[in-house]
Amino acid sequence: MSSSFLISTASFFIVLLYLGSCHVPSGAQQATYIIHMAKSQMPSSFDHHSLWYHSSLRSVSESAELLYTYNNAIHGFSTRLTPEEADSLMTQPGVISVLPEQRYELHTTRTPLFLGLDLHNGYLFPETGPSSDVVIGVIDTGVWPESKSFSDEGYGPIPSTWKGKCEVGTNFTASLCNRKLIGARFFARGYEAKKGPIDETKEFRSPRDYNGHGTHTASTAAGSVVEGASLLGFANGTARGMAPRARVAVYKACWSIDGCAGADVLAAMDKAIDDNVNILSMSIGDLMLDYYRNDIAIGAFAAMERGILVSCPAGNSGPSSYNISNVAPWITTVGAGTIDRNFPAIVILGNGKNYSGVSLFRGDALPAELLPFVYAGNASNATNGNFCLSGTLIPEKVKGKIVMCDRGVNFRAQKGEVVKAVGGLGMILANTAVNGEELLVDAHLLPATAVGEKASEIIQHYVMTNPNPTASLLAQGTVVNVQPSPVVAALSSRGPNPTTPDILKPDLIAPGVNILAAWTGAKGPTELVSDTRRMEFNIMSGTSTSCAHVSGLAALLKSVHPKWSPAAIRSALMTTAYNTYKDGKPFIDIAKGKPSTPFDHGAGHVSPTTAINPGLIYDLTTVDYLDFLCALNYTSSQIKRASRRNYTCDPSKTYSVGNLNYPSFAVNVQGSGAYKYMRTVTSVGGAGSYSVKVSSETTAVKISVVPEVLNFKEVNEKKSYSVTFNVDSTRASGSNSFGSIKWSDGKHVVASPVAISWA
Repeated sequence: MSSSFLISTASFFIVLLYLGSCHVPSGAQQATYIIHMAKSQMPSSFDHHSLWYHSSLRSVSESAELLYTYNNAIHGFSTRLTPEEADSLMTQPGVISVLPEQRYELHTTRTPLFLGLDLHNGYLFPETGPSSDVVIGVIDTGVWPESKSFSDEGYGPIPSTWKGKCEVGTNFTASLCNRKLIGARFFARGYEAKKGPIDETKEFRSPRDYNGHGTHTASTAAGSVVEGASLLGFANGTARGMAPRARVAVYKACWSIDGCAGADVLAAMDKAIDDNVNILSMSIGDLMLDYYRNDIAIGAFAAMERGILVSCPAGNSGPSSYNISNVAPWITTVGAGTIDRNFPAIVILGNGKNYSGVSLFRGDALPAELLPFVYAGNASNATNGNFCLSGTLIPEKVKGKIVMCDRGVNFRAQKGEVVKAVGGLGMILANTAVNGEELLVDAHLLPATAVGEKASEIIQHYVMTNPNPTASLLAQGTVVNVQPSPVVAALSSRGPNPTTPDILKPDLIAPGVNILAAWTGAKGPTELVSDTRRMEFNIMSGTSTSCAHVSGLAALLKSVHPKWSPAAIRSALMTTAYNTYKDGKPFIDIAKGKPSTPFDHGAGHVSPTTAINPGLIYDLTTVDYLDFLCALNYTSSQIKRASRRNYTCDPSKTYSVGNLNYPSFAVNVQGSGAYKYMRTVTSVGGAGSYSVKVSSETTAVKISVVPEVLNFKEVNEKKSYSVTFNVDSTRASGSNSFGSIKWSDGKHVVASPVAISWA
């Protein structure tokens, strides 16, 4: 142990002891505060910033002392103050913020805690027994097997039902699999048939993950517990997947250079089914095709028949409407929301104004003084120079300055790379109307802060109108308990369902913004060629990540209810989801700044601790889905292509898409009248009497349910009910209205969202 460590530790305890003996006025309650200072605004009368900090503190308190001064992570200090002193300090020159110290718990992938999966609820999902027999198959870009997230410490034998294997290839041997990572395959024939042999200087022709995406999603779903995980010190704590004791099998069908060939994806699904996975997590977006022409829908149908739940992302094409993917009703479709963690940073302008943003930059800080500031569009001769594309910035106009780049066209981190390459010292990444206030973080190669649309407009006005604009950037680390949360991510694709409007999609949302999970050892966190850093974990955003969360949660439910069908598991996740905050207010759509709707969030945000005991479920069989295809007027040939079955629709039977026993309702209005739907629920909570409560946000829709009470005498008993929607046809075409249908026995609330659209 070094002497400097002993001295600093001793000094720390001396400070604490001294503070403990300080006189505090009666009735005043002190707390620790972190004070962020605009170091560049230090008056010239001070020789050192620490003297300025001490003087600022003395102006509000004679007894308070500096706990720490910060020079690199932030500029500022920490101290103990009363609330009144903290408020007074905030008014002092150069003080950017005075924030109460956050209490941190060891949860890096914070979503387990955010979802209620903490130690206090461990009894709900035991970590031994059935939970370690569930296998999650992940079709993606492969896996980095050396990651601690795939450690098999404490695992028993591989389940006897497992039929998979570990395939060998470039830098990948069968010995890299273990009792956690029990399968690893790769599929390249479709890719190579189109593109030729894989360039092994840019990819691994094996299950090894060059891209990073597959490692991130696999560990999000089922990563083992890893203490001390972080990205560059951000989000520090303990990482764990949603189902940390589940087994993982990876199927590499997507390649860094040119995506995923349909032939390879279908082959991967085929093998996963044969290997006996229980959950199939596919972070892949399909095309908006009829189900019988959609490889993913076709493969998912086969998986469903074998009792495998298939979880897919809604897509990252939000916030516009009708752009959702993976909408087959036998697929669980997942949108993205935020969690209550953020990585705040501040943009400081020369006019004294400050604006909040986010940053993951860790490196040498900017010079203490305010720096010259330029808008990229004014430092380029290209019409699209505002996006900071490669080769568009004029070095003489950028060197030594902070550059404001508009988001869009190229990758966010790539913009910073472009700025740095021509001599820029920092970057402000500006959201446009497409992104709204949604802030995604990146481990940039230079000091950079991302800001929302509103702040971007103000900052741009300043830099465009001030004759000598200046700015600085200040990162503030990691904060938790951010509210409101969740909010619907702007990137998350939205309904209505473009393929089958009478089926509401997405099904639900889950954490998908700024999520930390395991990473490849082949790329830096920005994925840029110039990024030579190698990290064990990375922070990513997208519905791929939210899909992986639901895959893991589905595995938890499967471990507790091994006989439940994929439809039953999805029903439990949907009907127990929530769509309001604790104060009763509806979720916010961050792209619009207004309440979100079922077209944005589906049934709501997943809530695993209530999904384990949903009371009632909406179940579905293969025949139900075949009848659904009949309702779409598919021919026998088309049904066979979609389902691999010879199934003939009964000409004497009336089929209805709306009668599919789905846990939600979508009414596509084409003329006035009554729209009637049937549903059947199964009791999984034992005997009980459930009463219905309906809500509609408009008098243009009247909802009636018959019967209004369902009485169950035993587990697995089924009861049916009808719902009639009486609609006003005078509503304008293209308008929408929403509501809900909720059944409750006093212990359980079984909720279904309602969406009505006037065609």
